[in-house]
Amino acid sequence: MKKKDIVIVSQHPAFSGLLADALQDNYRLVSFDNIRLALDYIYNAIPGLLIIDIAGGDPFTTNILNTLKSDPIFNQLPVLAALEDAGEIPRWDSLLVEDYILKGDLEREGLARVDLCIVRSERVVEVNPLTKLPGNISINRQIQQRIDRGDVFALAYGDLDNFKPFNDHYGFTRGDEVIKAAGRLILNIVKNKQPAGGFVGHIGGDDFIYIMDLGLVKEVSSEIILAFDSIMPTFYDPEDRERGYIQTKDRQGNEKRFPVVSLSIGIAHNRHISFSHYGEFTEVASEMKRHAKLHGGSCYRIDKRQGSRRTS
Repeated sequence: MKKKDIVIVSQHPAFSGLLADALQDNYRLVSFDNIRLALDYIYNAIPGLLIIDIAGGDPFTTNILNTLKSDPIFNQLPVLAALEDAGEIPRWDSLLVEDYILKGDLEREGLARVDLCIVRSERVVEVNPLTKLPGNISINRQIQQRIDRGDVFALAYGDLDNFKPFNDHYGFTRGDEVIKAAGRLILNIVKNKQPAGGFVGHIGGDDFIYIMDLGLVKEVSSEIILAFDSIMPTFYDPEDRERGYIQTKDRQGNEKRFPVVSLSIGIAHNRHISFSHYGEFTEVASEMKRHAKLHGGSCYRIDKRQGSRRTS
């Protein structure tokens, strides 16, 4: 079974070395000197656990950690704080972590505490196991909370076209790599354009959701499509990439040519339409996604209706 990733943040090599001795047989460890350097890695590959060395309160580290954990995408990332043996225990409403361990206990209890922290997070946190992105419960909660607050926002529903034939042709392992790459790509672009308040979720399979300010969603969707179309051919064998298609059986068992996997995005917003339930919002986004799929190739379609639910 593939080892889970753990990110270690500490300025002290001896601390990181002690953790490596305790954990490296069971986990894949990635170490950084400070939390700012770790952010790019966390954004690209949400780890199973973040272990952070909190020395003397360290307001710089604490502020960045709390900002990360306040983000709706990353508030489900479990964090284990390592504290000085003789240090003061912090107020837990000012340090957003799930658990802590004293440094003097690392050698004796480190592995057990890490195991417990990860198992506990998997029991109570609802994330997609492949992409580590929030799943349906979190997605619906995010939409409903914004509706209830009266926010004006955009909801984008992304779906991969021709993914099933790709998966059948190349196998689940390569299909999973495409799903993970799509999730990372969407997450990075959304977070880059809207560091605060954006949200990315994985509905399941090859379906993704992202939520953000209406004024940014077109630009972001165009950038996502451009990036996706540039990386997707790299997942094909050279001869298939050269031809621009694969030949495999469709759902009826007939041989058929399928073009390179593309991305269709449907966008709904509530600038002109009032929604009271998340299901109404996602229904419009899904409708726009179906319109995008009629285009052929990657594209997005945004709802332009002024208070009417009728498709123009």
